[in-house]
Amino acid sequence: MITRRRAGLAAAAVATLALTAACGSSTNQGAGTSPNADSVQPAGQGTSDYGYGSSGSGQGDGTYGGQAGGDSGKSAQTGPSAGTLALHQDAKLGPVVTDAKGMTLYRFDKDTAQPPTSNCSGSCATTWPPVPADGATAPAGIAKSALGSVTRADGTKQLTIGGWPAYRYAKDTKAGDTKGQGVGGTWNALTAEGKKAVAQDAADVSVLNQPELGQILVDGSGMTLYRFNKDSAWPMKFGCNDACLDTWKPAKPADRSKLKGIPAKLISTVTRPDGLRQLAVDCWPVYTFTGDKQPGDINGQGKMGLWFAVSKDGKKITTTPAG
Repeated sequence: MITRRRAGLAAAAVATLALTAACGSSTNQGAGTSPNADSVQPAGQGTSDYGYGSSGSGQGDGTYGGQAGGDSGKSAQTGPSAGTLALHQDAKLGPVVTDAKGMTLYRFDKDTAQPPTSNCSGSCATTWPPVPADGATAPAGIAKSALGSVTRADGTKQLTIGGWPAYRYAKDTKAGDTKGQGVGGTWNALTAEGKKAVAQDAADVSVLNQPELGQILVDGSGMTLYRFNKDSAWPMKFGCNDACLDTWKPAKPADRSKLKGIPAKLISTVTRPDGLRQLAVDCWPVYTFTGDKQPGDINGQGKMGLWFAVSKDGKKITTTPAG
């Protein structure tokens, strides 16, 4: 009888242990003892436990992200407002969207833009904190219509760019960092249109899609190129000299093998009276404006009725920006 009773107790203990292991209830795990616990931590904390983007971790393939609403109703730890967004000219990716403090914003391939849906919640949102929609505004290089919001499963509103939910990356520690680019093959920095930023060869002259002026020429730093009505292409004449050059800087000559979106035949180099060599587009000397601070800025457009951005076919653009 005693032997049977002991066997019954042992069987009950085994059944209880099996049931506990199968359930995996967080109430049975203690506070945060499991690396798979779906707990939300402040951005920048606990991210190494999940090994995003690292090899051999078993969880670092970038696919870990959960589903919207799969975080037991807990709100993601969002960061501060993005403020006025900016375009940062990354040496490898070209212009990418950052927040007001220069921190790169990213998109997730497992999200959708039509309709906007975020599929990064729980621990995913610890490593990739959603960017709040409130307080975000567009700079000159990003169309105001590109900004929107999506309501997450926890009820918070997340910024969208071109329909894509925007995130910061907890392992980016300073302005200009792009450590999240390509993580798991599913995370990419955002472009002004909400597209994925991709690695590209550096270009001395390229085309930028400016929301108000259309496709304009920019230099290797992404800054708008302008031409001056008091210059002339033929015969060559330079109308911007002396104090004018404090505000309008002659653009550096370009390597014809490093162009993007513009025919090489339109690019040449001219020599100024002081011996300085200057970039010319369709034989017109071109300049950058010291009042422009980031890619997409067109603060020099229409100045004094004499300064104009240049189109991809080398013509001046006379459109007047709104406001």
